Amino acid sequence: MEGAGKRVLLASPRGYCAGVDRAVQTVEKALEVYGPPVYVRKEIVHNRHVVETLKARGAVFVEENDEVPEGATVVFSAHGVAPQVHASAAARSLKTIDATCPLVTKVHHEARRFAAAGYDILLIGHQGHEEVVGTAGEAPGSVHVVDGPDDVAAVTVRDPAKVAWLSQTTLSVDETMSTVEHLRKRFPLLQSPPSDDICYATQNRQQAVKQIAPSCDVVVVVGSRNSSNSVRLCEVALEAGAGAAHLVDFAREIDDEWLRDATTVGLTAGASVPNELVEEVLAHLAERGFADVTEVTGARETTVFALPQELRADIRRPRTGDAGL
Repeated sequence: MEGAGKRVLLASPRGYCAGVDRAVQTVEKALEVYGPPVYVRKEIVHNRHVVETLKARGAVFVEENDEVPEGATVVFSAHGVAPQVHASAAARSLKTIDATCPLVTKVHHEARRFAAAGYDILLIGHQGHEEVVGTAGEAPGSVHVVDGPDDVAAVTVRDPAKVAWLSQTTLSVDETMSTVEHLRKRFPLLQSPPSDDICYATQNRQQAVKQIAPSCDVVVVVGSRNSSNSVRLCEVALEAGAGAAHLVDFAREIDDEWLRDATTVGLTAGASVPNELVEEVLAHLAERGFADVTEVTGARETTVFALPQELRADIRRPRTGDAGL
């Protein structure tokens, strides 16, 4: 019988984390409160579908503040921004709404604290990633970006006794700790942040994939290629024993060749992926005989972040007009 023996192992948790949900809601609420256009610096989250959907509703995505008309409203993305971005917005009299994930904000606080104490900060992350740029901007004279174990040998610091590490929140936990081990061999007095910087949602999604991967002929990860945590999920799936792993934005991108000899398909989604895209993939797989779906649940997530304070204040305030927007 067609489809007999074919199954999907659906990883849980998957998809939107609390920080992404907050960031997307921030843009949606800003459009309701202020009316379009609402400007957004960089992609609010790294997901093609989310960005295109918000564009259709009146969000205007820009690279820098100088593209935003003076006096207009601009939302800063979930990845965080450096202090000079806030300064440039103030210089243009922009109304700013900061949708930085609170877990990224925590790393910013740690960077400022270590820098004030005279530490060199070894920031583990990908050079040029928006989150890394924002964190490095908090202490530009103290931060050295370390893009994996291969970068460790080239690191130079002022005082080997005053060195601390921080991390981009969306990396692979295993990869980060490997880099930390290499750093500690060079700098035995290396200080750690108060708690690991890899965010709980990134860890939970990676752990869920590790649970299903050994049983999967192929794992499909829904997510965009510029989404660090989505790319990591593919890597984690392969390292954990999946026969293959593929990253797709949409169900239509799944190649039937990937499924030809498969009996078990794993499915998960990056932290910036809305559930509707996962549902479309499930429907796509069901049409190809993979209708038996088993959800494999690891950690349960209950975290919810409040909307940015400046937006909450305007939601409560009666509005008599939108002059200047």
